[in-house]
Formats: sequence, structure tokens, C-alpha cells
Amino acid sequence: MTKEQAQRIYRTMFSIRAFEGRVEKLFATGELPGFVHLYLGEEACASGVCANLKADDYITSTHRGHGHCIAKGGKLDRMMAELYGKSTGYNKGKGGSMHIASPDLGILGANGVVAAGLPLATGAALASKLKKSGQVAVAFFGEGASNQGTFHESVNLAAVFDLPVVFVCENNQFGVGTRYDEASRQPDVAKKAIGYNIPSAIADGMDVVAVFEAAKECIDRARSGKGPSILELKTWRYKAHFQGEPSSYRTKEEEQSWLDRDAIQKARRSFESLKLMSAQEADAIEKSVAEELEAAVVFARESPFPRPEDALIDVFA
Repeated sequence: MTKEQAQRIYRTMFSIRAFEGRVEKLFATGELPGFVHLYLGEEACASGVCANLKADDYITSTHRGHGHCIAKGGKLDRMMAELYGKSTGYNKGKGGSMHIASPDLGILGANGVVAAGLPLATGAALASKLKKSGQVAVAFFGEGASNQGTFHESVNLAAVFDLPVVFVCENNQFGVGTRYDEASRQPDVAKKAIGYNIPSAIADGMDVVAVFEAAKECIDRARSGKGPSILELKTWRYKAHFQGEPSSYRTKEEEQSWLDRDAIQKARRSFESLKLMSAQEADAIEKSVAEELEAAVVFARESPFPRPEDALIDVFA
């Protein structure tokens, strides 16, 4: 990892943390509409993976997708405007928190349907192979999605055709309020790759250096024509499944054990010790992000709502 990569990754991680923290507060006051599923705690996953992607590579996301979109290049002002339902958002205010998409950035869409992004990423990878474009697709999904039929269909198809796709499982231990080990006899999602004779890897999702290195191997493999793989990142969401839901299904002790491993604090310590980022550079990055976020909130608040006569624009029937 170069110094430039490390500082860009740290900026991405801190941007996600700051954005989600502000969204949490805005939603609590009733300023943001709809449902909000926060990515707090999982910042190392999207940041480490997307740091290995090119601008024209593809990602598909989940209902917890803000972090993925920011890591793939989404701007905070247009992200925030979309959450506010404003016409200046990525989807003109019609997608909201769970459906942000930007084809220009290779973001094929966050998705409120569990496991629905996997076949989309597989299709994008098939298109890339047919066009010989060299593009790679990454499908982000939660561990609960690995029990869905679309997971198995997508992985099987990708394996049969040696498609350039990486299936990235963010295993945050819970599917809504159900522990993963209560829903699957196989505790490691990555080991499901054995059934399709493709490689897999497991990395610490709270360590962005480990995520970056594991993702680099998988993505480079896909780009070189060697086919798909599954990368499982063991992580933890700091908040409830969605804002407003009681998280009584988790103990305070296990929660604290994960908080003690906070990914952003660990990244800052690691980058400073590796001489990739100084304390002054980290402080400057954090200050710059804070200013960008304040401007994003102002932009979103002052942007107009979609016009009623635009209701059917971009709708296909």
C-alpha cells in the first residue's frame, strides 16, 4: 500500500463514519424521511475493497449501502440530497437511502431486497467478459444473503463461466436480530465456495490493511481472467439493524469487545506506525471531511424537492 493509497483509504473511512454519524442524528430529529440502515462499524470493508477497484469497475450494494457508494466515489452532497429526497440527489430524490445508484461511477444500485445484488453483479461480470473490457464486478452482501437461492445461482453461474466477479460477504454476525450461527450450520460463508470449486478467503473486517490485501488478491485474480472468488469479512455493525429498532438481541459485553477493535482508530494507528500517514495529515483529513459534510448538509437542505410533474420521468413500464 502506498502513502497516497493509505491516506485516500483513511479519508474514505472517515467520510463514511462522519456521514453515517450525521445521518443518525438527522434521522433521530425527524429531518430525514424513510428508513435508515447505518454502516457504522463496517467502514474498513467497503474502503479496503473499493481501493482496489478502477473507476469503470462495478459494485452492487445492499440496504446498508451508504458506505459502499461513498467508497466507490459517491459525493457526500449528492448522497445527502438523495437521503433528503431532493432532486439533486443521485436518483433525483426518488431512490432514497436504500436505492442509491450511479452507473457513471459503476454503482449498479443499493438494494432493499436481500441477495438481489448478486445476480446483477454476475450479469455485469458476464458483460465484461463478453466485451473483453477488463472490468471487474464486486457484489457486497450480508451473511444472511448466503442462504438465499440467488446467492447459489449467482456463484454457480460465475464459476461455470469463469466470470470476473468477487462476492464480498460482510459478515456482521446478525441477520436483523438472528445470529448467523442460528441460521446456518456452516459458520464461515467463505467455505461455501468449496461447493463451486472456486477459491475463497476470510479477513478481519475491522482491519483495513487486511481487507485491502485480501481484496487485492481476489480482484487481481478476477481481472486476470482466473474467475470468481468469495471474500468474507468478519465485522460488526455498531447500531441496530435499522434506526429505531431495539437491539436487545446483542449483549453489552460482545458489543464492547467489537468497539474496542474500532476500524478507524486501528487504521490511524497502523498508517502512522507504517509511516504512511502522520498525525498532522490525519487531522487535516478529518478537518477537510468535516467541512465537506457540513457543506453537503447545507446543499441537501437548500435543494428543491422533485416537481410533481416529474413523477413519471425515468419510470419504465
